Amino acid sequence: MIKEIEIVCPPGQQEDEAALIKIAASSLNISPQKISDLKILKRSIDARSRKVLYRMQVQVFMDEAYQPETFVINYPNVKKAKPVIIIGAGPAGLFAALQCIELGFKPIILERGKDVKQRRRDLANINKQGLVNPESNYCFGEGGAGTYSDGKLYTRSTKRGDVNAVLKTFVAHGATEDILIDARPHIGTNKLPQIITSIKESILNAGGEVVFDAKVTALLIDFGKIKGVQLANGEKIEANAVILATGHSARDVFEMLHHQNILIEAKPFALGVRIEHPQEIIDRAQYHCEHRGPDLPPSYYNLVEQVDSRGVFSFCMCPGGIIAPCATEADEIVVNGWSPSKRNNPFANSGTVVQINSEDVNGDINDPLRMLRFQQEIEKLAFKAGGGNLVAPGQRMVDFVENRLSINLPENSYLPGTKSTELKEILPGWINERLRKALPLFGKKMKGYYTNEALLVGVESRTSSPVKVPRDKETLQHPQVSGLFPCGEGAGYAGGIISAAIDGINCAIAASKI
Repeated sequence: MIKEIEIVCPPGQQEDEAALIKIAASSLNISPQKISDLKILKRSIDARSRKVLYRMQVQVFMDEAYQPETFVINYPNVKKAKPVIIIGAGPAGLFAALQCIELGFKPIILERGKDVKQRRRDLANINKQGLVNPESNYCFGEGGAGTYSDGKLYTRSTKRGDVNAVLKTFVAHGATEDILIDARPHIGTNKLPQIITSIKESILNAGGEVVFDAKVTALLIDFGKIKGVQLANGEKIEANAVILATGHSARDVFEMLHHQNILIEAKPFALGVRIEHPQEIIDRAQYHCEHRGPDLPPSYYNLVEQVDSRGVFSFCMCPGGIIAPCATEADEIVVNGWSPSKRNNPFANSGTVVQINSEDVNGDINDPLRMLRFQQEIEKLAFKAGGGNLVAPGQRMVDFVENRLSINLPENSYLPGTKSTELKEILPGWINERLRKALPLFGKKMKGYYTNEALLVGVESRTSSPVKVPRDKETLQHPQVSGLFPCGEGAGYAGGIISAAIDGINCAIAASKI
């Protein structure tokens, strides 16, 4: 007999099988000896009261054994099959490729950046010397922005596709099974590169192709139908289906589409700063204790306020994390955050941003690149304020709210360095004022949050794509170009690793019908 129940345990017992069986037996009013096995289905931390607990949904096996699930995927060989071109090797592109293989098509992934190993050297140059390679950075390269940007797998996109199938694919390629049960699954930047490489190997072993340093400069279109792509080196690759999965930072791709008179649209996005606290401040606030014990992970938060009819919200929160320089050009400052798998760094950071709508930005209302230009302008202002070498403008939280230049800045995780700056000189006034009003309100919701120990680092500007590439709701094809499938974050249809992966799967299914 198998029964599914919820059990609750204190920290320290969440991985103690004997203790969990005893708790389950008590809940079912049976002897622990009658339970032959126990499987955890879901696990979360309940910190709503002063006594922090683990809540688990479990399957209890009575008088029968649990058969562990296997996660090996046997892909067919598609070396000689009909090709589908996939532009971009981020989560949307990689999962589109895997789905193509399962459907019997040969994926040809074209990635402008480098593989994981070579890409790591370019990231070292960014962090240590402030040198940005526009083709290989935190946004471009094998695995896309997700590879070196934390690997948070939490999503609300359950209606778009099978989230669990995506998670199982990650497990099959080296991720821990914990991501299948944790309420906020997370892989970690230190482990993601190996997993991404394993996915690439699956694609190659099945007869697919993954080509690096392959920048697409034109789509080949004949009488409204896609015929292939042209690369920067002049090479042309033919296929009658192209999945465009280039991510939210490929500005030259949006320019290319616009130049080829392919319909694109300006899209709202969010802009603000990344805020870093000592992790112990967040732990004290969320766990209601002076010091977090070893059986609890570094805590996270999620904050939102309506200020002057506009949402101000935290975004991409990284417990035990690091602020990273994510510019794609030499004269920009863009910050993001990531955490290693153990989340064991002394700081916690989160983007804190304000939604920007089309009417907020000056310029031709019909210009589809208007929001992109605005985003770019703010990033250049941040670079100028930092003084070069990717030094980022920063300000202590209370100083920011009280319109005061910080005399000094606290120790922080941003490796290229920070410079004391009045962020109001960079942020548009209406964003600056909403942030100033929101931060003390966040402090009322979370004790200790509003403090001058916290550092604001500018700017958090790549929250989502400022351009949307439209597509038909049924066929997922571009309305003007048959066989072109706009996909993932860059096209405006995803917002994270899982939703991008699901969109890639959906686009591959649609492309298989061409």
